[in-house]
Amino acid sequence: MNMEHSESRPLEPEVATLIVQTLKLKIDPATIQPDAALFGDGLGLDSIDALELSLAISQTYGYQLKSSDPDIKAIFSSLRALANAIVKNRTK
Repeated sequence: MNMEHSESRPLEPEVATLIVQTLKLKIDPATIQPDAALFGDGLGLDSIDALELSLAISQTYGYQLKSSDPDIKAIFSSLRALANAIVKNRTK
């Protein structure tokens, strides 16, 4: 296992909690599977949720997610992908 994954894992529960609190979801953050889709069939998030979440991530971690980013769909594809992106790009 490479170091990148072991560093990001502790952030997954924190990001799951951020998602639930930001979007006022009625679920336990611990039930969000790290590799499950956040949009569509997964958690069922939509573009408005993505905007709210981007703002919360910016405020919490100093990482500016932009819809123009070519990797934005991949970043928002799952909790694990989002946590990994935050680990790589956070400023706080």
